[in-house]
Amino acid sequence: MNAPEHVVVLTGIRAVIIDLDGTMLHTAPDFQVAVNRMRADLHLAPLDIETITDFVGKGTENLIRRVLGVDFAPAIAEERFAHALDAYMRHYLEINGDYSTLYPDVQAGLAALNAKGLRLACVTNKPIAFALPLLEKAGLRHYFEVVYGGDSLPRKKPDPYPFLQVCKDFDVQPHQTVAIGDSSNDAQAARAAGCRVLAVPYGYNHGQSIHEVDSDGIVSTLLEAANLISA
Repeated sequence: MNAPEHVVVLTGIRAVIIDLDGTMLHTAPDFQVAVNRMRADLHLAPLDIETITDFVGKGTENLIRRVLGVDFAPAIAEERFAHALDAYMRHYLEINGDYSTLYPDVQAGLAALNAKGLRLACVTNKPIAFALPLLEKAGLRHYFEVVYGGDSLPRKKPDPYPFLQVCKDFDVQPHQTVAIGDSSNDAQAARAAGCRVLAVPYGYNHGQSIHEVDSDGIVSTLLEAANLISA
């Protein structure tokens, strides 16, 4: 089903799982800088931010394969993958968060969720070595009891495993949990886990409209989401 424009209050919620890239932080400029520094190492032309943004969301390995696929056939891209990944990881760690910005009302939304006594987890497909320093730099880390990166668990979004693990960590049922994200990854993982899901319209979603994503509704900010979630 398509996401409704408006949502009713989600009641009986005890925990909230929030995505990072494209949901709390506009990190595409970081991706662009790191990717293009890696591409310069390989003597490849830089890519524009729109192209890179469309590649974001399914983990670092997928990002690098998509980036290499712009220039190389799959077999050649795979031969160059390990070297390109190492270069990208090095460059990203050097600039992590330097070019990122908070989306509007993220701090206010997280504070409002905390004030309601809701337990918060951040689940991202970004490697944990990137995610934790980024949350710290943005001043968001203290809001979250649990943070899982794309390499923290055996499977990543859109697999439901990370969301089910959060429910286990918090001793809550999936139907008592709502996921907030910007892409089909978040919605698919939430639905498969049995969680509720809210979508934000300003993120990345692999270049697709968020209106095509199955959710309980689209919220303009995390603060709007907080106002619709009731314990």
